Amino acid sequence: MDSETKPTTFSKSTGLPRKRFYRARAHSNPLSDSHFPIPISPAHVDFSLHFPKFVEADNKISKKVEFADIGCGFGGLLISLATLFPDTLMIGMELRDKVTEYVKERILALRRTSSEGQYENISVVRTNSMKYIPNYFEKGQLSKMFFLFPDPHFKEKNHRRRVISTHLLDEYAYVLRAGGIIYTITDVEELGEWMKACLEKHPMFESLTQEELDTDPVVELLCSATEEGQKVARNGGQTFRAVFRRIAYVS
Repeated sequence: MDSETKPTTFSKSTGLPRKRFYRARAHSNPLSDSHFPIPISPAHVDFSLHFPKFVEADNKISKKVEFADIGCGFGGLLISLATLFPDTLMIGMELRDKVTEYVKERILALRRTSSEGQYENISVVRTNSMKYIPNYFEKGQLSKMFFLFPDPHFKEKNHRRRVISTHLLDEYAYVLRAGGIIYTITDVEELGEWMKACLEKHPMFESLTQEELDTDPVVELLCSATEEGQKVARNGGQTFRAVFRRIAYVS
């Protein structure tokens, strides 16, 4: 990631980018064509540019990305996960260019101001994850995928734009390893029921038990770590969560 900064867009007190300079529409149309580089395959993704502290002598990174935050927004979840899983590489995937730029600058600023090499394990890429997930990750590469407060696309004719659907779960099951977890949450009840139903119907996923949810440190971050979740909490709103495990394929 480019380390150049724009002083006028950064807070003098914290050194972090000021969000008001990076505001964008709440959501984008995932079916429209956007203009950004698309890797031909996972072998063509140079993650060394994203995680320079993990580059070895052969100019390759020592680990593979394991967590993907789909539609990462302003990066709140990534920031929280970075210190909870300091040895795990994770990437945010965001379609909106201004929001992606904000997250990139936020991570770079945190790397500069933090001690002990924190936040070197997170990064962000601008892409359309509904179209290009298999271009970034190998089969069974990921252990966690996050879909937090996605666009509900209320109109029935636009349900095909929803980021959780039966056919997209096929792709997510491909890049998730056996035992990998999909986390979803929304404040829209109908969308919550939709995502849960899609996951329940898919043969490669099973719901986590309540005991597993209670002991998973990530679950409480689904609301508290993101701007959208914090807004819902401030307004006293409800959230609807579905957390499922990728099961092993049995022929």
